[in-house]
Amino acid sequence: MGADFQTDADMSNTVRSKSPSRIDFSGPLDWRRLVEWLQLDQVISAQEAQRITARCAQAESVQHPLLRLASVSVRRASDDKALDIELLTQWLAGRAGLDYLRIDPLKVDVGKVADAMSAAFAERHKILPVLVSTAELVVAVTEPFIIDWVAEVERQSRRTVRRVLASPLEIQRYTAEFFALAKSVKAANKAGGNSGGASFEQLVELGKSNKQIDANDQSVVQVVDWLWQYAFDQRASDIHLEPRREQGVIRFRIDGVLHPVYQMPIGVLNAMTARIKLLGRMDVVERRRPQDGRIKTRNPRGDEIEMRISTLPTAFGEKMVMRIFDPETAVKDLDALGFSGHDAQRWEALVKRPTGIILVTGPTGSGKTTTLYSTLKRVATEEVNVSTVEDPIEMIEPAFNQTQVQPQLDFGFPEGLRALMRQDPDIIMVGEIRDQQTAEMAVQAALTGHLVFSTLHTNDAPSAVTRLLELGVPAYLINATLLGVLAQRLVRTLCKQCRAPDPEAKREALAEVVKPWQINGAYKPFKPVGCVDCRMTGFMGRMGLYELLVVSEAFKEKVNREPNADALKRQAISDGMRPLRLAGALRVAEGLTVLEEILSATPPLS
Repeated sequence: MGADFQTDADMSNTVRSKSPSRIDFSGPLDWRRLVEWLQLDQVISAQEAQRITARCAQAESVQHPLLRLASVSVRRASDDKALDIELLTQWLAGRAGLDYLRIDPLKVDVGKVADAMSAAFAERHKILPVLVSTAELVVAVTEPFIIDWVAEVERQSRRTVRRVLASPLEIQRYTAEFFALAKSVKAANKAGGNSGGASFEQLVELGKSNKQIDANDQSVVQVVDWLWQYAFDQRASDIHLEPRREQGVIRFRIDGVLHPVYQMPIGVLNAMTARIKLLGRMDVVERRRPQDGRIKTRNPRGDEIEMRISTLPTAFGEKMVMRIFDPETAVKDLDALGFSGHDAQRWEALVKRPTGIILVTGPTGSGKTTTLYSTLKRVATEEVNVSTVEDPIEMIEPAFNQTQVQPQLDFGFPEGLRALMRQDPDIIMVGEIRDQQTAEMAVQAALTGHLVFSTLHTNDAPSAVTRLLELGVPAYLINATLLGVLAQRLVRTLCKQCRAPDPEAKREALAEVVKPWQINGAYKPFKPVGCVDCRMTGFMGRMGLYELLVVSEAFKEKVNREPNADALKRQAISDGMRPLRLAGALRVAEGLTVLEEILSATPPLS
């Protein structure tokens, strides 16, 4: 569903493991034969072989032999570890002299795969094409010793077939998914008469193409449903539908990085966009101006998922981005957010204050919203009234009273704050302080006995004070209301399944980055390796880095007498603030991330 991999090395989840005990064999696999080979290769003991034979002989089963063995928890002789289906498949690949493949759907071009052979042929032989290149067709198999189908595939495809061994579960799952998806896309494209999207001139005039696919066509519905479920399965935070001149492109953002997923006929992509706009209660006909919408659906686990939708007219049609808000990622625990013990205690004390302003700063995509919502959920008890004014409302939270600003109705942040003041709030969250009027209203709310949370776009925490001064807020009002500022960034964390100690990483290199600070204590650097779980990136998930400024009396003096960024930063550090880069360096020393991530995400120490 993305860029092709061209060589063996590029097939990122292939494991080469040729067993010295390989023997010639032909025909279908049998679980008894597998037990015999496991014992012969000294993977299991004789006693374990007897136990497995007794368990498997109790009842006949139509399961694949590997699945049957995995179900009885085969124990490895060397460490008594249970061999799951992946480990058993890897072992069998080595004995059969094949490469092992963990199928990564992000690296499979579904359109080419579906054209390589029919779904009926793939299901009959329990095989699945996974890579189609000019001269070669890579086919994942579950029966390594049955090759009677190879000659026919080579003749039909005019390519050399190379077999790899994959888990029977994966082949069964992706055979159904890939061919069903390709069938739906072809059906939708056919329904539209293979019409393309609007040209640039047509977009400027009316934004219309000659013939549009019905957004309610069953094939379009199936493709959209697949897209969402697949995005949830891949832990995507955003889905991008991008019209290009020749075709449409679908990309997922996973752990902050965009991945190509599928290339779609432009007519089908337009129909998908229309379908999603329809579900999001947006104007389907209007394609010349940006629109916003919201959709609720469910993931494969049955959990309710909310998506925020945004469209933007481009040269070749409407570009759509869907931001996914999964309740599983709406973290409530400060440790899970990435707070260190030092900052977690100070943040907890800060948010328990009854009145004042607390700001969260950082660039777009740095996790400010997650931090604010997680914090507000902790303080939103039945005894307090938590009200927000946002643009847009990121996540619907039942514990809050949330208001959407509507500039077209002259209802912006200042008007929203003014209205909230008459709603008897205890805690107010303002989506962003953008201008002097909003800043002044936030200050007035804090002065009249409310706890106010908001965000600013600044590089670090002390710069928030200078930004407020630039907006026209007097220093005495900042000192009277500002409680603290939290600056943050997001960095990728190393995959715990494959990370490895990095003997080449030197403490001196880390010390150079954090000068004049010093890092004491343990230094256990790790490096990314790459495995099937992290798609060979070496990273899995993201964590926050935080810089917490708590306003002290000495800091207030600096605001009055020397309100420049450098002086404020020095005072904040003397009051206990740890700069973002230092916070990141500590995470590198703990082996949670790497130095390159920290250098790219945090401002340098001055």
